[in-house]
Amino acid sequence: MTALTVWNNCLSFVKDNIQLQAYKTWFEPIIPIKLQDNILSVQVPSKFFYEWLEEHYVKLLKVVLTKELGKDAKLVYIIKMENNYGNDISFTEKIPSEYKPKIKSQDLDSSSNFLKTNLTNPFIIPGIKNLKIDSQLNLNYNFESFLEGDSNRLARSAGYAVSKRPGGTSFNPLLIFGGVGLGKTHLANAIGINVKQAFPEKTVLYISAEKFTQQYVDSVKKNNRNDFIHFYQLIDVLIIDDVQFFSGKSGTQDVFFHIFNHLHQNGKQVVLTSDKAPVDMQEIEQRLLSRFKWGLSAELQTPDYETRISIIKNKLSRDGVLMDEEIIYYVAKHIKTNIRELEGAIISLMAQSSFNKKQITLDLAKVIVEKFVKNTKKEISIDQIQKVVSDYFQMDVSTLQSKTRKRHIVQARQLAMFFSKKFTKASLASIGTKIGHRDHATVLHACKTVDNLAFTDKQFRKYVEDLDKKFTD
Repeated sequence: MTALTVWNNCLSFVKDNIQLQAYKTWFEPIIPIKLQDNILSVQVPSKFFYEWLEEHYVKLLKVVLTKELGKDAKLVYIIKMENNYGNDISFTEKIPSEYKPKIKSQDLDSSSNFLKTNLTNPFIIPGIKNLKIDSQLNLNYNFESFLEGDSNRLARSAGYAVSKRPGGTSFNPLLIFGGVGLGKTHLANAIGINVKQAFPEKTVLYISAEKFTQQYVDSVKKNNRNDFIHFYQLIDVLIIDDVQFFSGKSGTQDVFFHIFNHLHQNGKQVVLTSDKAPVDMQEIEQRLLSRFKWGLSAELQTPDYETRISIIKNKLSRDGVLMDEEIIYYVAKHIKTNIRELEGAIISLMAQSSFNKKQITLDLAKVIVEKFVKNTKKEISIDQIQKVVSDYFQMDVSTLQSKTRKRHIVQARQLAMFFSKKFTKASLASIGTKIGHRDHATVLHACKTVDNLAFTDKQFRKYVEDLDKKFTD
C-alpha cells in the first residue's frame, strides 16, 4: 500500500459520513506524503487547519485509519509554512522555535512607558488619554446580522474564533478576501465589536488602508513618523480594510511591516480585508505578502440562492416589513452578484412602497430588479471564456485544457487564462484549476506572456484585439 492509496480509501469513508461542503473545505486540501510502519503522514495548509481537524474530526480520523491500517495506526500532520524568503518549509505538528521566522522590529519601550508620554494621535480624535480612542466600528455590522452560508462559513467561523481569543489563535493575521459587496467590511467590524464586548480593556481600531496611508504621509510631512508608529504599536486588535490599497506604496508598506512585526510578536491580533488573495496581489513586497500568509486567508464567495433568501428575510425582519414569499424568491433568484445589491433592491422596494404609497407586488419587484440587473455589468465565467477562445482557434475546450505543448494550443490556453484574469474576479489559483488543473504560477506566467507577445507580435496582437471585442461587445 502507498500513502495515496490509503488516504484515498480514507476519503471515500469520510465523504460518506460528513456534509459535502465540510469535506471540500477540510479534507480535499490534505495531501498524503508518506506511509511508514502504519504511520500515515499528511500535509495540511496551516496550523489553524490542523487544529480544526483535531478539534472537529479526530474521532472520525481515528475510526477510518484503524479501519485501513489496524489498531496501531497513527496520523502525523505536516504543517506547511513559509520562511522569510517565500520558500515553503514543512514542519510536523509543533513548529520548532529555532525554525520560526525571525522578526526584526524597532526597539521600543514597554506600553506602560508610552502611556506616560505625550502621544501624538494621528486621528485627531478627542480622548486620546490612556488610549481610550474611538474604535471607528460600525455597530450595525455585527455577527447577528452577518448570516452564515456555504459561501462564507469558513471566514465567519474564523472571524468569530478570533473575536473570542484575539491574538490567541493560529489565524493571526486573519485575511478576509473576496469581491465587492460580499461582506468583508461587515465581518471585519463584527470581529471588532465582539472583541470590545468581551474584552472592554482592549484597544480595538478599524481603519481603511487608504486612511492609514494618508496618516502616514501626513506624519512624514510633520516629521512625527515615530509617533505614528508608536501609536499603532499600542493597538490590541488592528483591523485594516482594503489592504490591497498598499500596492505600489513602498513607504506605507515599510511602516506597516514594522507595525505588523511588533503586534504579532506581542500577541496582538491583526485582521485584514482585501479584494484579492495574497497570491494575486500586485506590487506588494514579498516580505509583507509572506506575513499575510502566516495565519489564515479566508475567502468570501457569492452567496448561494438559499443564503440570499435568508439575507432578504433578515433585512425585512429587522425593518419590520412584511413581503410575500413569491416576491422574496424572485428577488433572490435574479440578483446574484453581491449582498449590497440584494439589500439595495429591498430598500428600493420599501422606498417605492412608502413614498409612493404603492403596494409591494411582484410587478413592482420586477421593475426594481430589472433596473439593478441592467446597472450591473454581467461577469463572464471562465467556462464561457474557454469556449469563446476555443471556437476562435477552431479547437475543442478539452484540447485547450490538454497538456500538449503545440504552440498554437499553448497560445490559446494562455489567452484563455489572460482573459479569465481580466474579466472575472476569480483568483489565479481558481483560473488555473479551471483551465486544465494548472497552478497559479502558470496563470501568472501566461498573463505576462500575453502582454509581451501583444506588444512584440503583430499577429498575436490581432488575436487579443479580436477576442477582446467578443467579450466586450
